[in-house]
Amino acid sequence: MLLIDHYAYNNKLAGVHPGEKFLFFAVTVALCLALPTTFTTLVVTLLMAGAVVFAAGVPWRFYLKLLLLPGAFLAVGVAAVAVSVTRAPQDFIWAIHTGQYFAGITRQGLDNSVNLFLRSLGAVSCLYFLSLTTPMTEIADVLRKMRMPTLVIELMTLIYRFIFILLEVTRQIYTAQSSRLGYKNTRTGFNSLSRLILSMFIKSYRQSQAMYDSLVSRCYSGDLHHLSEPRQWCARNILLIVTVDSALLLCSLYAGGLV
Repeated sequence: MLLIDHYAYNNKLAGVHPGEKFLFFAVTVALCLALPTTFTTLVVTLLMAGAVVFAAGVPWRFYLKLLLLPGAFLAVGVAAVAVSVTRAPQDFIWAIHTGQYFAGITRQGLDNSVNLFLRSLGAVSCLYFLSLTTPMTEIADVLRKMRMPTLVIELMTLIYRFIFILLEVTRQIYTAQSSRLGYKNTRTGFNSLSRLILSMFIKSYRQSQAMYDSLVSRCYSGDLHHLSEPRQWCARNILLIVTVDSALLLCSLYAGGLV
């Protein structure tokens, strides 16, 4: 079991109605994307970090490692936004001249890249809150009640399940290769890695077919049903969500509005 899935089932907010957590996620991520100010994105990121670490009880080291993964990817992506290439010289903060072209960083490009990075990181933190506090079955149940197309829910659920199959097959093959000194040096490591990738997809395909056959043998007709624990909506939690998001909206409008 992935640690993300482990904490989704074992956290302090596991007993909270999934609709309440989904509502908090949806409203907050909407504010983060609709009010793309530095203040809003920073507050959303810190708010979700506090909700995950303090309210849900997820270890902060693990949460920080999760944020570093998309953070590194976003840093590389926004670097292309910050750099401008042109023939005419502009008000560059830093630039290099190569032939007829100038490549450098302008103030506007730097502001756009920082804004994009913070907004994306804020949206990712909202998604982490939902995935670390709510199991996939409960998310699918909420989407089903929202009249989400059944095909979308089925694909999401099956893909999520196949991730575990893929990781388990990869772990088994890697352990078998390591026990035979398959990664003792760079040359054998690359050779073993290529074989691992090939075997991984072949065995994953076979296991996915076996999983589908088991579903069909249990009268699967394109609709997966999950047992959900009945929970009651809590008026106090709803009031807390409305209060927090309303305060965030008012402070964001005061800090910079929609620009």
